Amino acid sequence: MARHLITSALPYINGIKHLGNMVGSMLPADVYSRYLRQRDHDVLYICATDEHGTPAELAAKEQGLPVAEFCAQAHDAQKAVYDGFALAFDYFGRSSSPQNVEITQHFARRLNENGFIEERAIRQVYSPTDGRFLPDRYVEGTCPHCGYDKARGDQCENCTRVLDPTDLINPRSAISGSTDLEVRETKHLFLLQSKLQHEVEEWVSRHEADWPQLASSIARKWLTEGLHDRAITRDLDWGVPVPADTWPELAAEGKVFYVWFDAPIEYLGSTKEWSDKDPQNRDWKSWWYDVDDEVRYTQFMAKDNVPFHTVMFPATELGVREPWKKVDYVKAFNWLTYYGGKFSTSQKRGVFTDQALEILPADYWRYFLIANAPESDDSSFTWEHFTATVNKDLADTLGNFVNRVLSFSKKRFGEQVPAGGEPGEAEARLGGQIAELLAEYEAQMEALQFRKAAAALRALWSAGNSYLEEKAPWLEIKTDKDGAALTLRTAMNLIHLYAVVSEPFIPTTSAAMRQAFALGDDTATWVTPDEAKALTAVPAGTPFTVPPVLFAKLTDEDLQAYKERFGGEPE
Repeated sequence: MARHLITSALPYINGIKHLGNMVGSMLPADVYSRYLRQRDHDVLYICATDEHGTPAELAAKEQGLPVAEFCAQAHDAQKAVYDGFALAFDYFGRSSSPQNVEITQHFARRLNENGFIEERAIRQVYSPTDGRFLPDRYVEGTCPHCGYDKARGDQCENCTRVLDPTDLINPRSAISGSTDLEVRETKHLFLLQSKLQHEVEEWVSRHEADWPQLASSIARKWLTEGLHDRAITRDLDWGVPVPADTWPELAAEGKVFYVWFDAPIEYLGSTKEWSDKDPQNRDWKSWWYDVDDEVRYTQFMAKDNVPFHTVMFPATELGVREPWKKVDYVKAFNWLTYYGGKFSTSQKRGVFTDQALEILPADYWRYFLIANAPESDDSSFTWEHFTATVNKDLADTLGNFVNRVLSFSKKRFGEQVPAGGEPGEAEARLGGQIAELLAEYEAQMEALQFRKAAAALRALWSAGNSYLEEKAPWLEIKTDKDGAALTLRTAMNLIHLYAVVSEPFIPTTSAAMRQAFALGDDTATWVTPDEAKALTAVPAGTPFTVPPVLFAKLTDEDLQAYKERFGGEPE
């Protein structure tokens, strides 16, 4: 079977992420990884916290912690939330790891040797009060375009205009608040992306037809506008140090690599972290180095990360002149909005992942988010839509089916799967329908069309309800006990099938459904078309239990409580 390398955009270290971040990267990557593992593929799913850059230093300062200590605590806090969402990373690393330092410095040296890095003098804001140059985000002031008085030196959060620190009105240091600022000359390293433009264009042209239109159009837009040389170092205390053996003067000044340069390299760094945990059995380079035809590499990210992964990082990899694996497929997502407005960490608008788990178990969120993933366009989270989806799809269609079948069978036939008669026309028709729906589900998962895959999974669940309504075992038992037993046995086999194929979406619930049956040799990872047609995985006589309610219906009172806590229409 194929080897699949999967990465999702690295969540930034400063704070717990909101639901939009979850559905735009990590969750669909997890769903896809789980599906591929079920199909017996060799899968490595890698992610990490993105820990360098100005916001990390500022967040640490705000909490009164050394930045290294802040990042360590924040990494553990984020990992706990992702564990709560049942994200099955093979490894969840840190961009501040020694492995990422080593590989980032190696990339920089190779780019320099190949003529793609240049040292340039630039003019930058300096704060005599702080005794240091100020990176873009360390300068705050009033936006010249909209008048917002807390604009940063790189971008105004209010109007989203890209800025330079010298554009700001009444600029001040974000460290001390001092307005005593100067513009001085300093030196930085620049990655000469302009020299790599044609190579990146050629590489993109070989792949973009296979990518979603969102990813290919963003990549093409950046290439059409032209790749510009970009500074890849900053004056910060926290980051991957510029290696002294190559740039002694800049290293002595404490320059570090800019976060956008080292963060994508952390995919390799995190894989090496994973490998170094068990070097006798793991080889990180077997996933990344000179493996073009052996490994299929899929990246998951929201649209704001697309330029970094389709243009900038490929330029870095090409410039290194070593056979590092480049992405094969970029699964890009639009935004998940909150009642049509942006989720906002700084303004605390929307539902954040830790809060979500306080309210309901992970499977409620996993299913809703993937079933409404913003693939073709932005999608809006509303509490009304969330509660309606939970009640209709999870509580009624799946949960009620499981409870009805197992409870009724236990009441009328005891705690073993009843035997009944031989399958008839209704069962043959059901088997054919299930096989067709399963094929559709597989096709959509293979194509990474998550909303369509969710619709196919929902249709599988609905088929069981339709069969149950057609056969009506609560009536059938009055005149044909064997017929009712057959109906219930068939329905129990549907429950087992649902447990297997629903696992990528709702892993905890799938485990509960599967554990309802005392099957000693239940090692199935998937269901073949023949198995789907036969529906015989759970034979008569198998002991079973009725699990607790799988999904509780959400009430009007629940809806009101959620809206009171989190708000409805944004201002």
